[in-house]
Amino acid sequence: MNRIIPRIGSAIVTLAVFLFLICLIMDFPFGSYFVCMVLCIAYLLMAAGLQAESGEPRRVAANAGMAFAIVYAVLVLLVYFAQTTSVRLDGLSEKAQGILDFQRGGLLFNYDLLGYGMMALSTFFLGLSIQTDSRTDKWLKALMMLHGGFFFGCFIMPMTGMFVSMADGGTNIGGTVALAIWCVYFLPIGVLAYRHFGKDRNK
Repeated sequence: MNRIIPRIGSAIVTLAVFLFLICLIMDFPFGSYFVCMVLCIAYLLMAAGLQAESGEPRRVAANAGMAFAIVYAVLVLLVYFAQTTSVRLDGLSEKAQGILDFQRGGLLFNYDLLGYGMMALSTFFLGLSIQTDSRTDKWLKALMMLHGGFFFGCFIMPMTGMFVSMADGGTNIGGTVALAIWCVYFLPIGVLAYRHFGKDRNK
């Protein structure tokens, strides 16, 4: 069970990232929001599996990775649940829309970036905790740790005001391209994690 659940989570992570990329290309925001909520839950299952198999020398790194995964999930679930409920269904005032509507680059958009920054920290520390005994595990470890570098952009970019144009109804093509690149980067992590949990281990 300790390997079946995270393996299922890894498979769902892979599928969710792929579907998110499709929704991004199709410009289908509701689909993107819904898929990202599924991604949160699946990533928690994957992270829990990596934490569970970490040995005592790597336990602190694994626990830190799991803690950041929880923060990521809470922030992002709140953001996207608001988009699929209150923002989509309620007649919010213009000021409220500016704050709550993800596509306007307001407060919840910034919280979303913070959430994915926490995810980046999570992958970094969980990557540290992985014991590599195969080439695929080495790739998984490297990709997860390198993904930790996304934290700096996610944490700093909202402070620069570079998304202010979105609040005025402008488009952010650069952001869409960046998300597409992130999808292409993260897909192999899901695939490699799925293979990782499929191996026979006597632990």
